[in-house]
Formats: sequence, structure tokens, C-alpha cells
Amino acid sequence: MAHNKEIVYLRKRPRSNGTESLYLDICRNGKRTNEYLKLYLVPERTREDKQKNKETLKLAEAMRAKRVVEIQSKDFGLDVTTHEDVLFFDVMRRLIDRKEGTTKTSWQNCLAHILKYEPNEQITFGEITPQWVRGFRDYIDTRAMQWDIDPRKREVEPKPISQGTKALMFQKLCTVFNIAMREGIIRINPAAGVERFKEPESEREFLTIDEIKQLRNTPPPNEHLAQAFFFSCLTGLRWSDIVKLKWSEVQEWYGSTRIVFTQKKTGGLEYLDLNEQAADMLGTRGNPNDLVFPTLGPIQAARISIAAWVKSAGINKHITFHCARHTFAIMMLDLGVDLYTVSKLLGHRSIETTQIYAKILDKNKKAAIDRIPKIF
Repeated sequence: MAHNKEIVYLRKRPRSNGTESLYLDICRNGKRTNEYLKLYLVPERTREDKQKNKETLKLAEAMRAKRVVEIQSKDFGLDVTTHEDVLFFDVMRRLIDRKEGTTKTSWQNCLAHILKYEPNEQITFGEITPQWVRGFRDYIDTRAMQWDIDPRKREVEPKPISQGTKALMFQKLCTVFNIAMREGIIRINPAAGVERFKEPESEREFLTIDEIKQLRNTPPPNEHLAQAFFFSCLTGLRWSDIVKLKWSEVQEWYGSTRIVFTQKKTGGLEYLDLNEQAADMLGTRGNPNDLVFPTLGPIQAARISIAAWVKSAGINKHITFHCARHTFAIMMLDLGVDLYTVSKLLGHRSIETTQIYAKILDKNKKAAIDRIPKIF
């Protein structure tokens, strides 16, 4: 049986400046044509040069594969047209419009930084090249400043954005390209061969059981907020799920209480059994459509209240509402609950996310051992 000969080859051609130009050598119907990719390999003098060439070759191979699909699809009479004249910022703004709260703010910050790098509001997806993406990566890595994009912060000394924010911002850009691919606007992701930022292992602050008791004995600025915070310490529920929790989602199940709800962050349906303490914190049952915690207010005000409350309790830690979730995770692991069960209780999609808490616990056990005084 005859095999179809490969019709698109990836070739290199040396240039006078020492780099190599990459192009596609297309053999079709007995005719050969060349298509230059505007991608170049640099002389490999450093580890960075090798990494850059690896990324460039990966992208070039993806472009070669795309060209093969296009040619074969045309041969079979399939429509493979794209819409690369669609404006990049139109798609990104449409995506931002669907976001809410702090997530929306984070996306708007990312948009502001992209506009600082690329002021042309009319740029199309077809005009965005891997070099453009790499340029944006370099911009956020070396030039982007935290307060540059906010006219209200002109008097504040600008400082570079954190490693975690860099990773998050670049991931958001990649999300826009992924959506454009899903919608058939582009056939190849221009960020495919560009190296991502490594996310730093974040310090996750949490309260010990003694500190929770300490906080319980300190009058809070907001009683309802304190109740919701302790409820999160006992359940691991996020602010976004607590703030929207309705009585219809609180159900009696064989003599105990459970919550059946859809996670705001992941969209997953969750079943969470409550222990007696957590169930008591819910208070008197209201109407099915009533909120369980109706007077929490905005998250920004909650942050200020919790910080003041923790300080007045004499706890020297940077504690936010989300730290209640960390507290629950650490407490469960410390009590001997296995990682898989804790992962399910937290509603994590991946156990890798839960493993971060296990690392923190190991670190704290080591610190506890180190506190043993010198005896011998």
C-alpha cells in the first residue's frame, strides 16, 4: 500500500547575521513553494538561547502542522477559513464584561497593561505574532510598574509587579487566545511557544486552633462577618460561596445538616456535610430564597474589618477572609484527614492544589521540632 508523502517540510536557511531563518518547503501537485515564517533561530551561546530556540521550533512545528491541515482540508473541500481580522481588544473586552468583582478588576488591570504595551486599539488577531507575545512577556517582566496604569496613584512610588501577578497576567493573555481559537478566529495560538512565568509558592497564612479561640474571645467590629468567618474556618467555604449561600441550599440529611451548592469559582456542584458547630453558626432558618448571611457587605470592607479585629486580638498575622479556608485545610490535615478527602472537602479539581497545604504543615511541624530546648 502506498504511503502519502509528507507535503510540508520545516527547513532552515542561514542568514548573514549568524541567525537561521525558518521556512516551510511545500510540495504539492508536483510543485514546490517556500513560505517564510518570520521566525529565527539564534546561535546557542547560553542556556537562554537554547530555551528560546526550543520555543521557536515548537511554534514553527505547530505552524507546519496547521499548514498541512489547511492543505488537506482544501483537498477534501472543507472550509478552514479563519477570521483573523477580528479586533483583539473587542474579544478581550467582551470577556471582561462577563466577569464580576475582584476577578473583573484583575482582568481590567491586565487590559490596562496590554494597552500600555500596545496602544493600537485596532490591532487584529492576524497582526499578533509570537514576537508580539514575547514582547509583552518582556514588558511585564522588566518594565511594568504596579501603579503605572492607575491615574489615582500618581503620588505613590511605582514599584515592579510581583512574580505571581506576572504569571496571572500572562495567563489571562493566553486565555484570550484560547477563546479566539475556540471561536475559529485563529487556528494557531501565537503564545504557544512562549515560555510561561513560573508561579511562586505563595505563603498561605492561617490561624491555629488557639488563635481561633483567641479571636472568638475578641469583640468583632461586625458580628455577622465574624460568624461567616468562623463558618469558613469550620467548612473551608470561599467568600464567593458564603456570600451567595441561600437557605434552599441548606438541607437536613439523615439527622445532620448538609449544604448542596454550585461553586462560584469552578461551577462544580458540591455536597458539604456540616459538623454540629458549623450548623449552629447558621442561626435560625429563613425562607428558601433568603441569604444565610445577608449583611456581609462588600469584600473590601470585610478585609478592613478582619484586619482590625485580628490586630485587636493580638495576633500578628496578615489575615484575610480567605485565610479561614487555609485554616480549615491545615486543621483537617493536622487532625490526620487524608489529602484526597481534604481535596474533596475544599472542592479542588486537582489534588496538586491541596498538596500546597501539606507542604505548609510539614514546615510547621519542622518549626515545632526546632523549638525543643537544648537538653543534652
